[in-house]
Amino acid sequence: MENSFYYEYIESDGDRLFTCVCLPQKKNELPCVVMRSPYVDGCEQLDENEVCKKILEGNIKWLENGYAVVFQHCRGRGKSTGDFIPYVYERKDGLLLQSWIRTQGFYNGELYLVGGSYTASVHYLTAPFANDIKGAIFAVQDTERYNLNYRNGFFKIGLHGEWYVQMYKNRSIPKKSYTIDSYNMLPLSSFSKAVFGEDVDDFDEILRRPNKNDPFWKTQKGGCESHNAINNSNIPILLTTGFYDIYTGGVFDMWKKLDWATKEKSALVVHPYDHGGIPDFQPVRFENGMISEAFGDYERNWLNAIRGVGKFPFERGKVTYYNLFENRWHVDDFATPSSKITFTLGETEQSYLYDPSNPATFNGGLSANFGGTSWQNKPNLRKDIVTLYTPRLEKDVYVKGKISAKLLVKSSCEDTCFYVRISLEDKDGDYGLRDDINQISSFAKDYKPNTEIYMDFSFDEHAFLIKKGQRLRVDISSSALPHYVRHTNKKGLFSTQGEAFVAKNTVVCNKSTLTVPYSD
Repeated sequence: MENSFYYEYIESDGDRLFTCVCLPQKKNELPCVVMRSPYVDGCEQLDENEVCKKILEGNIKWLENGYAVVFQHCRGRGKSTGDFIPYVYERKDGLLLQSWIRTQGFYNGELYLVGGSYTASVHYLTAPFANDIKGAIFAVQDTERYNLNYRNGFFKIGLHGEWYVQMYKNRSIPKKSYTIDSYNMLPLSSFSKAVFGEDVDDFDEILRRPNKNDPFWKTQKGGCESHNAINNSNIPILLTTGFYDIYTGGVFDMWKKLDWATKEKSALVVHPYDHGGIPDFQPVRFENGMISEAFGDYERNWLNAIRGVGKFPFERGKVTYYNLFENRWHVDDFATPSSKITFTLGETEQSYLYDPSNPATFNGGLSANFGGTSWQNKPNLRKDIVTLYTPRLEKDVYVKGKISAKLLVKSSCEDTCFYVRISLEDKDGDYGLRDDINQISSFAKDYKPNTEIYMDFSFDEHAFLIKKGQRLRVDISSSALPHYVRHTNKKGLFSTQGEAFVAKNTVVCNKSTLTVPYSD
């Protein structure tokens, strides 16, 4: 007997969800890998059998190991009817699919959730997980909707901003009135009407909610259905991310917040690349850096081990991570080291004019926006970017954990922002490491122009080697396209502001510091 497939359209609220089942030679009582995806462009023009053949060929490893595979096109995508509106229908449709699988003849009482990026989000939205969900593999995705949209109150153009435009109702509104400059319109509250030609309630509401503590983020539109989704799940979960993924910090937060009953069964693996997990679009290829290079078919082996077949590919309860430039995998708790180096960022103060109509640009989204890392532009190309360097290191330093910065700043305006980007100076160029952004009003609600104020910056987890003789580069500006919406130099809700002002911003370098944690 050969591998086989069949398909069905499952009815949900009047729409029909295309669902393909792929079966190995053994047809009955099978563990089932469950996948749902909106990334099925081109399938509309194929007939159902052609689509199923492609799904079968792409998942042959599961079939060869005795798993059934159920693969569903998300509502409004591929062969499924309706309109795709990010996140809105995924809980209902995902739970419906799980219930449908339980009625199928091959169902043996074991479901395994597998997905990465949005295809992991569709599973998070079905939490708390039913008793027959025995394990999961979730790649490069955060459970917290705030992090998809904001960093410290700054809307992420380079993550959710552009992605949402591409995905929203791409069947009924295939062409949007959009360019990257659309996010520069004032007020930004006009965005959805201008770009989509209609009001988009969930998107518009997000633009009104830049505060992480706003109760909105505990509502359905704010992602409450996936909030802390994997906590207390008590199943073996394999989490993977990259040090240059778009959700690095959020995935580390997920791991740290896990209850011990779940964590001791689970593992976190961190590769040295971006959202795709491969070196193709990154400036350096690290030896044995892809997870599959170092650990083989780790996904198959993870699920097999849950079922008692073979060993787990990663130590459970631990973080397996790649130390960049040391070029070696480590396994430990990724605890914050006690050793730290603090650098003072110069001897004088430096000022620049920040004009929102002419924002600065930076290469690579690092760990909070798409684009991974990149060689950075040469220093001093713009007058509105202050470039500073640490002293050269007198010994090798193994950086691990969260770098932090404290800037003493002042501005001529009632509010403004400061953006900090850290790079590693190397003979081949300056290699982007981390960035962070924040605004004065986060530290002083009633800031008086031209008074000095300290601002704190915290950068997502990293692990890399600074070799003896190398140094770190610190770029400071007040804008960072194409990654974050520009600040208008006004205080108040950014999306309602209809005008912008030029600010004279100053960094008091001799009272500003960069602190780097390292392992001995």
